[in-house]
Amino acid sequence: MQHSARLVAIMASQQGKGDNPLGQYKYAAMSNLVLQADRRFVSRRGDDATGDPESLAGRINLGDMGSRTARESAPARPPVQEQAAKKRKRTEPLQSSRAAGILSQADLDVEGLRYRPRTAATKDVYDLIATNVAQKMGGDYGLAVTASATDSVLEYLKDENLKDFDKKKEIDDILGITLSSKEFNQLVNLGKKITDYDAQDEDEEMGDEAGEGADIDERQGVAVDFGDEYEDEEGEGRTYDVRDEDEESEDDLAMGTAEMAGEEAEPPPDREENEDEEEDDGMVIENRSKRAPRSSHDPNLVAAHEIDAYWLQRQVGQAYEDAHIQSEKTREAEIIMAGRDESTGEEKPLREVENDLMELFEYDHPELVGKLVKNRDKIVWVTRWRKVAEDDDARLAVEKDMVNAGHASILKELRGREEASAGEGAQKLKVKLDPMELDAAAPAEKEEKKEGLVGGLQPRKTLNLDDLKFEQGNHLMTNQNVRLPQGTVKKTFKGYEEIHVPVPKKKVDPSEPGLMPTSALPAWARAGFGTSQSLNRIQTKCYPSAFEHDGNMLICAPTGSGKTNVAMLTMLREIGKHRDPNTGDINLDNFKIIYIAPLKALVQEQVGNFGKRLEPYGIQVSELTGDRQLTKQQIAETNVIVTTPEKWDVITRKATDTSYTNLVRLICIDEIHLLHDDRGPVLESIVSRTIRKQEQTGDPVRIVGLSATLPNYRDVAAFLRVDPAQDLHYFDGSFRPCPLRQEFIGVTDKKAIKQLKTMNDVCYNKVLEQVGQNKQQMLIFTHSRKETAKTAKYIRDKALEMETIGQILRVDAASREILREESEQVGNADLKDVLPYGFGIHHAGMSRADRTAVEDLFADGAIQVLVCTATLAWGVNLPAHTVIIKGTQIYSPEKGSWVELSPQDVLQMLGRAGRPQYDTYGEGIIITAQSELQYYLSLMNQQLPIESQFVSRLADNLNAEIVLGNVRSRDEGVDWLGYTYLFVRMIRSPGLYQVGADYDDDETLEQKRVDLIHSAAMVLEKANLVKYDKKTGRLQGTDLGRIASHYYITHNSMLTYNMHIQPSVTPIELFRVFALSEEFKYIPVRQDEKLELAKLLQRVPIP
Repeated sequence: MQHSARLVAIMASQQGKGDNPLGQYKYAAMSNLVLQADRRFVSRRGDDATGDPESLAGRINLGDMGSRTARESAPARPPVQEQAAKKRKRTEPLQSSRAAGILSQADLDVEGLRYRPRTAATKDVYDLIATNVAQKMGGDYGLAVTASATDSVLEYLKDENLKDFDKKKEIDDILGITLSSKEFNQLVNLGKKITDYDAQDEDEEMGDEAGEGADIDERQGVAVDFGDEYEDEEGEGRTYDVRDEDEESEDDLAMGTAEMAGEEAEPPPDREENEDEEEDDGMVIENRSKRAPRSSHDPNLVAAHEIDAYWLQRQVGQAYEDAHIQSEKTREAEIIMAGRDESTGEEKPLREVENDLMELFEYDHPELVGKLVKNRDKIVWVTRWRKVAEDDDARLAVEKDMVNAGHASILKELRGREEASAGEGAQKLKVKLDPMELDAAAPAEKEEKKEGLVGGLQPRKTLNLDDLKFEQGNHLMTNQNVRLPQGTVKKTFKGYEEIHVPVPKKKVDPSEPGLMPTSALPAWARAGFGTSQSLNRIQTKCYPSAFEHDGNMLICAPTGSGKTNVAMLTMLREIGKHRDPNTGDINLDNFKIIYIAPLKALVQEQVGNFGKRLEPYGIQVSELTGDRQLTKQQIAETNVIVTTPEKWDVITRKATDTSYTNLVRLICIDEIHLLHDDRGPVLESIVSRTIRKQEQTGDPVRIVGLSATLPNYRDVAAFLRVDPAQDLHYFDGSFRPCPLRQEFIGVTDKKAIKQLKTMNDVCYNKVLEQVGQNKQQMLIFTHSRKETAKTAKYIRDKALEMETIGQILRVDAASREILREESEQVGNADLKDVLPYGFGIHHAGMSRADRTAVEDLFADGAIQVLVCTATLAWGVNLPAHTVIIKGTQIYSPEKGSWVELSPQDVLQMLGRAGRPQYDTYGEGIIITAQSELQYYLSLMNQQLPIESQFVSRLADNLNAEIVLGNVRSRDEGVDWLGYTYLFVRMIRSPGLYQVGADYDDDETLEQKRVDLIHSAAMVLEKANLVKYDKKTGRLQGTDLGRIASHYYITHNSMLTYNMHIQPSVTPIELFRVFALSEEFKYIPVRQDEKLELAKLLQRVPIP
């Protein structure tokens, strides 16, 4: 207070003076006011320097100079993988935020995006730009394409070196349309609101250690960082290392199997022939690394189950980014590790191997060398075993060599088997899987104990069924290398690669009998073949077992080769059993025949086909699908029911509907290679239920499987209980009525929008080549309705621009006049636009009249190029010389994302290539991403093994059997599991199905099946679908379980309903509960729907 009063008084006195009040603050007036300390009273340290010169005499010794010099070691740096993990951990919040706001969780596989919004405001602006781009592009594209296009648009909007005119031109090229000035200005204004485009990610700057780690990643670990980052973030195991392997392996294949530049290159014997498919192989590797037992003592020790045919190449890939160097180093490392001493012929000493490997890797990667040396024997033998895993004879030879070389322990770890003695080890290396002796392999039934306990093995552990299922579904590929036929050629272009597979040569067997004339059939059976004069080669070979015997059959033959007529022969065989030879009357009340087709379109097609051919016998053929129900009277009057797998599964689940199911004597299953599909568990359930019922009741039911060509057909035959000597028939691609010349095009561009542009350009080039030069008609399959018109318009516009439209459009005036007249009468605007130029479009969204007009014009040759969806392949028999599948991704409503085409779709589309009456061969062209080439090469060259997907639906199918009364205890469940395709494949490939060393001496996998049934029962008990006594193993169904089984509801959805539905639930709350169902789990919000949904949310009166 005194200080404040004094300050006020001073200010008042200054105001009273007329002098300048600021004068007192001049330096001259204030310099003498600075206080200085009296240094006499300040204590000083004795050794403080005064600044005066001093002598060092006596204070330093000459010998002490340099004695305190020390060399500090470089600070320890954490491994590159740890740095990558830290980096991912730092960026996870940002990426998860971005995933929630911009990308669906199911569509995070977007490469090469330059910009990521960092604030809520810029994220909203980004969403507006992305929505605008998606609407302007017009097609039904996945988020990968729209996100990539949005990123490219932003890149041009933010480029300050481009003028607005150039920006608009580039953006128009990306979107495929011409923007108006107003639309372009809107984009420019939105782009200006993106304020963090060039901002540095602050999350990357998290201290010196993080910065140093980033530097380490830049200097040393780029390849590893890419691999780990994508492996963890995408959850699919996709790495650039694997993709490089694919590229290199394809080079190897082309060099080893194709004629390159007129020479036939033969690869060295140790060189891997592989085309490791990116997504699936990465997934299998990821699963193995998570589940395989690892050594807790030495991180360098590798479990045998972790090593596959390409494990070594991936390890080398972490050290070398270049794909060619990876392959060369891998091949040389294999030779070094497997090499033998030239003088003694024995294995090289480890020290010599270590020296050679250090020299190979230029002394830069001692950790890698140490890991390879420590696991030398495992790497050499397991890699060799994996490469021949699907060849029984070669695999057994490798196993025998492994035992003879003293490495039986590796085989035991790999197979999870322990031999009874050393003598038996060399002979009894693998369970012999005889399809006719599966019952002998199954365990005998155990007698119940007096105390009421159910006999049999007790479960050892509860398995996580979600960890055992294949997340890839029908895209799972366990084939490690593809062997392509002689004459295969690989070509490389900017942005894509081509692999040409020649037409297969027809195999001529001198001892093969001629075609069987239909006149050789019994007189009553000839009506079923109409005017046909003879059976074809396949039908002739199958005739004895189809028409003269009653055993189960499996026919593997190419699409369009006449398998349906073989099914017709089996139907006639069954009809003949109920025909009175004297009167010719057929007792229609004693039998029923079931024909199962995968799609409703095929069901309708077969109903018409069989109905016409069986009409002379008075046999009624009816469709039974979800869209078409039959009354009990209609079912009683029907002898041949054509249905889908799911519908027949539901029918046979209900014990009350046995009035006609007990009369079934023949079941024909078309496209049984669907076992590999997500729908495969349904087929397994139908077959296992049928065979068990047949054994229990004694009623004979014949099962006939029709399939495309597949490599492990013997496994499918074992599952169907087919006699391999008599009733198993396999025909390769040479039996196709019109042989197929295959062309696989892999687009190497990383950005999705560039991939789309490259696919369009390739389509144009192929149209010009096939239609323009060879004058052949062409079908182009796309995977959305909008894309048909966009593709047709793109090819037309480019042909007009390049002045090549004359090569596509027929030159005769009559054809042009027909097209002009038809274009005036069609109703579809897009069709009206492209029809005068010789292009047509076809999809289910068009009117029936427009579709019929297009089909007729194409059949007459007026239309040269028809762009269509898969409905044409399934529903209309309209072949062409050349078929192009443009892109292999299709939208899956169930998963809410874009997925790869199913194998049956690809086979059906390419089945339209070639017209037997006109062409000597057809041409099939698949355009896909470069990383997917391996999968489609395996599929089309009969090298894609069929695996079981049964674990994914094990709990639901077990519940159905419990409700039906077929399984009443854990032991009966174990017995039931022995009838599935899963059991066959677990015996054949134990490593793939996680049958490890935990199941010693379990030759029939009984303990494994006990654990599986126990785990499934625990899941069902948690959802209140069954009552499970863990001690006795008894299983009893509940009302909820019966509802779930009869109405095809999953146990997860039932668990949700059971938890949330209360007696007082309101209608709105009930809708919310149903929205939580597992079936709706993957339904996403599309980019162009967000704005409309936001408006709708404000208006709908639901809290």
